[in-house]
Amino acid sequence: MAILRRILTISAVGAVLLYAGDYLSVRYRFPGNRPAFGSVRVHPYYAIPQKSGKTEIVLQDPETRSCVHSLFPHLGASPCWYVKRHLRERIDM
Repeated sequence: MAILRRILTISAVGAVLLYAGDYLSVRYRFPGNRPAFGSVRVHPYYAIPQKSGKTEIVLQDPETRSCVHSLFPHLGASPCWYVKRHLRERIDM
């Protein structure tokens, strides 16, 4: 039981340190004074259900989304690695 508690404590402390380090790297732009934010073009579309059971797709104009270069979301922006994997955004009606 003591070993399990020690493993959980070390894991929790490690997760907190990882998140804090990620935040500090975004906030103070280290290493190398890199840009904290980037931008990605996203293609949203509406998925409108029809009475027949089919779905009508209505494409929207592409828009530029702000993202942060980090592992986790910070300062109100999603991470760029996540936004780049979700370039098509489905909006259900």
